[in-house]
Amino acid sequence: MRPDLGFYLVCLLAAAMVIPALAKKKEEPLATLTVVVLRDENDKPVRNAAVVMHSVADSGKQERGGLELKTDPQGKASYDGIPYGKLRVQVLAPGFQTYGEDYDVSQPTMDITIKLKRPARQYSIYEDHAPDNKDQKLSPSPEKPQH
Repeated sequence: MRPDLGFYLVCLLAAAMVIPALAKKKEEPLATLTVVVLRDENDKPVRNAAVVMHSVADSGKQERGGLELKTDPQGKASYDGIPYGKLRVQVLAPGFQTYGEDYDVSQPTMDITIKLKRPARQYSIYEDHAPDNKDQKLSPSPEKPQH
């Protein structure tokens, strides 16, 4: 029983396509990222905050996909397997301002501490407000000449 020459040819062709693809795929380093989310006013942990991470392209645009983690009762969220490069981290929690910042992942382990602030009071035109610059006085607008 002689093996078919076509079978060997197909195997050789498949190997010729797979081997270069494996050689091109280089091992890119991966990091372990730990994010700690705290309240700004008293440094207490924020539990169940959403930590959203996206890779950022060289152009500065956020890439598709991403990862969302939730903080534990100590305010921590960790992930092992973050590729080196720019990473956009956003934190969302009810009752706090949304946080967002880009980080450069360049070492095997990274710890990021984020302090969330309470929302600022809304500005209302119906309330009295002190002028921003007390030295500046409003000058009356010049009257238009009547024709």
